[in-house]
Amino acid sequence: MSATDITAAIPAAPVKTGQVSASWRLIFSVICVVVPVALWFAPLGIPHPAQGAMAISSFMILAWMTNIMDYGAAGLIGCLLFWALGIAKVETAFSGFANDTPWFLFGAILIGTAASKTGVPQRIGSFVVSRVGTSYSRLLLGLIVTSFLLTFFVPSGNARLVIMAAFAISIINVFGVGQGSNIGRGMFLVLTYTAAIFDKMVIAGAGAITAVGNITRFGGVEVSYAVWFIAFLPCALLTIFAARRYVLWAYTPEVETIGTNMAELKARLRGNLTWTPMAKKATALSLLAIALWMTDFIHHIPPSVIALAVALVAFLPFVNILDVEDMQRTNLMPVFFVAAALCMSNVAQATGALKLLTDFFFGSITPVLTNKLLAVPALYWGGFTYHFATASEISMLATSLPVLMQFAKTHHLDPLWIGMIWSFSAGGKLFAYQSAPLVVGYSYGYFRHMDLVKIGVVLTVIEFVGLAVSVAIYWPLLGL
Repeated sequence: MSATDITAAIPAAPVKTGQVSASWRLIFSVICVVVPVALWFAPLGIPHPAQGAMAISSFMILAWMTNIMDYGAAGLIGCLLFWALGIAKVETAFSGFANDTPWFLFGAILIGTAASKTGVPQRIGSFVVSRVGTSYSRLLLGLIVTSFLLTFFVPSGNARLVIMAAFAISIINVFGVGQGSNIGRGMFLVLTYTAAIFDKMVIAGAGAITAVGNITRFGGVEVSYAVWFIAFLPCALLTIFAARRYVLWAYTPEVETIGTNMAELKARLRGNLTWTPMAKKATALSLLAIALWMTDFIHHIPPSVIALAVALVAFLPFVNILDVEDMQRTNLMPVFFVAAALCMSNVAQATGALKLLTDFFFGSITPVLTNKLLAVPALYWGGFTYHFATASEISMLATSLPVLMQFAKTHHLDPLWIGMIWSFSAGGKLFAYQSAPLVVGYSYGYFRHMDLVKIGVVLTVIEFVGLAVSVAIYWPLLGL
């Protein structure tokens, strides 16, 4: 499968995840100005630096929620306002860029670029899917497993979905069905939803990296890549099983097996992939990064150092996997967004605004969080509900975790335990606006909004059950 095949799988008229109509953009723009100005001048009786930080932060949060502009651009404007309006010194206003979290994301994005450029994800997909069997149920399982495995290599849910869409379309064509079929609907639905879930179970996507950065910075604890993966592995396996069973039950396939057409499917999946020296080097570097991340509890090298070091090796002479053109094509706005979110949190802490927010939002639930039996549902469903008010899981985690971590430290609770549960709650979604991969998947036209709501309800409940059981029985074995 060539890069052309993957490009062909992109919707002819893809939906822009940040796009809103002109009238709504005007309304949202007015809100993003009026609310911060009102907060700036309101007689709240709190210190001016804290009140100013809250006002500017409200602009950033509202801009992220309403999608009136790119997340990274809105974040940078907020950082500039912190500095220009005298709320914080420049070293505090832009302190998030000195944090290792955005650099972890930057390195992960470059590693994903190197892997995709040389066909590593396509090889993984063709290897798994072409070996699971000829029945629809087995091919569906192969697609879901491949999507999970690609989480380690491709840190973007959108990029993984485009890659997996190419595989799905090839399989759908071999079955001889189209967009209106149950086969097409089931495949695209499960691939779309899992693309937005799996990177919460692995520290790979921007959401999980943002969560880890906030837990480390504001919770004062180190987060192990390996422990995170092992802790959520039962939930990942449960999600794979439950997603497959739900699709087979809700969307009965018109054709049960491709029969003798497996050779055709293998030819479609493999395409013109060849093991070039560049592909071998990219595979070796990707596997090296994963191996070092999974063993960080032994060597204690920060995952951000590993990500950036491996990514920069790809630029070295005689390696030459990445070049200046790859850097130019790389979208750095997610990196700016994550860094700006950390800047906002650092300013809130420095000005005292974070303590005010902590006392306001979490002061009434202390008895719940101090009881682990009650804390799990409170955190999971609290995060699930909070997510409805934000435009993505990244903004949900960036705006809530600093406050939650401060609360945990103040009340002598385990920041890592609380942060992991809250971060996992960002995986449950019902509507497309809550995650960019959901919008991209919907734009292919294979399923409807109600299909997304149905699978969201089912998997959100199932994942809560899996999390509750894991926390009660499995996590204590890991020392959590």
